[in-house]
Amino acid sequence: MNIQPKIIYSPKYDIRFFGIEKLHPFDSRKYSRTWEKLITEFGSQLLKNITTQPQKPASQSELLTVHNDYYLNLLKSSQYVAQALELPPLAIVPNWIQNQFVLTPMLWATKGTIIAGEEALKNGIAINLSGGYHHASKERGEGFCIYSDIAISIALLQKSNKIKKGEKVIVIDLDAHQGNGLERIFHNDPDVLIFDMYNQDIYPQDIWARESINYDIPLHLGTQDEQYLSLLKEKLPSFLNQASEVKIAFYNAGTDIYESDPLGGLKISENGVLERDKFVFKNLTEANIPWVMVLSGGYTQQSYKLIANSISYLLHQCFINS
Repeated sequence: MNIQPKIIYSPKYDIRFFGIEKLHPFDSRKYSRTWEKLITEFGSQLLKNITTQPQKPASQSELLTVHNDYYLNLLKSSQYVAQALELPPLAIVPNWIQNQFVLTPMLWATKGTIIAGEEALKNGIAINLSGGYHHASKERGEGFCIYSDIAISIALLQKSNKIKKGEKVIVIDLDAHQGNGLERIFHNDPDVLIFDMYNQDIYPQDIWARESINYDIPLHLGTQDEQYLSLLKEKLPSFLNQASEVKIAFYNAGTDIYESDPLGGLKISENGVLERDKFVFKNLTEANIPWVMVLSGGYTQQSYKLIANSISYLLHQCFINS
């Protein structure tokens, strides 16, 4: 596999909503902050040479490959959107304003994951500097997740026959929260295999969704580097060895495992987050599996730095040290 990593990014990923976004701990501008940190390190020329920018947000027809009309109509309700985003004050905001300032950035990010899936198949690695909305299911949004970007990307690759029937897709979900939306969508799909390592003591504790996890690795509050990395290094190679005919992998690289994160409940150091990502990158690349990375959760002001550290490591491996 000839590897030429691609970054997918648009400044339209950021959510700016008159400061209301600050009521949620999620850093809704970590996308541009990550980009700017990478520009500072590598310079604009290298970054622009390897970056693809979405030219439009995800379309209704693309959304309908996974979501149904019933759910997309629910998103016309201010109350419903506020509930799904866990931002109660948004319930009194007109829906058209929600659309413009919150949902539309998520549609741009979803398009980014769609493009990342295509780019990974062509170039080996693609990183969307957003996405990873793993709590969204076919007919429900929750946990600050509205559109199931990974599932939509998979569905479109299958629809275009870039992933043929019987070819496997793997999802490696290392966000601190169980990826219940994806697990619900792929509950009866033998072609999508899920590896999920998460804090079982926090939201969403979705028992039914857990049934579709192929490698289910629940952790407890306060899990630290040594135990976390030991489990990952034991379980992930075994998962990859048992997954045959893999066409592509999607890596949900949530930084909410970080020790200072207010929601993740784990105690993984800055170096532990980097070691996690390095191990995933190495194993997927050595297995010759094209892969997509999406950012998922991360609720500290340090989140963008953790992401940039991991992408910086990868770019150094591919361009500086090669």
